[in-house]
Amino acid sequence: MKLTMIAVASTVFALSLSVHAEDMPGMKMDGMEGMQMEQDSKQAQVANAEGTIKAIDTTKHTVTISHEAVPAVQWPPMTMAFSVTENQLAGLMVGDHVSFSFRVKDGKAAIVSIKN
Repeated sequence: MKLTMIAVASTVFALSLSVHAEDMPGMKMDGMEGMQMEQDSKQAQVANAEGTIKAIDTTKHTVTISHEAVPAVQWPPMTMAFSVTENQLAGLMVGDHVSFSFRVKDGKAAIVSIKN
């Protein structure tokens, strides 16, 4: 039963990121078993992490970060895209090591704050 739940959760997460994954060659989706993606819609938890910027897409307002494990949301280390505002991208470049806070709501991760 537990393996079935993990498989279903992993599939739902992978499908929710499929739009982003198609546009990011080499995006790693390994080690995502058991990840907690959904937070309470009314009050999504803010988590903190560090990582390295791998890509910036100003058209789609996303930043792809290879980040460390995030225990607060039970995520393993991985590379993924986060929604970001144009103002948050100011001064950031591919290759920058960043500290960032993000919120997961409705299956999507959005940067709350980011600094290099």
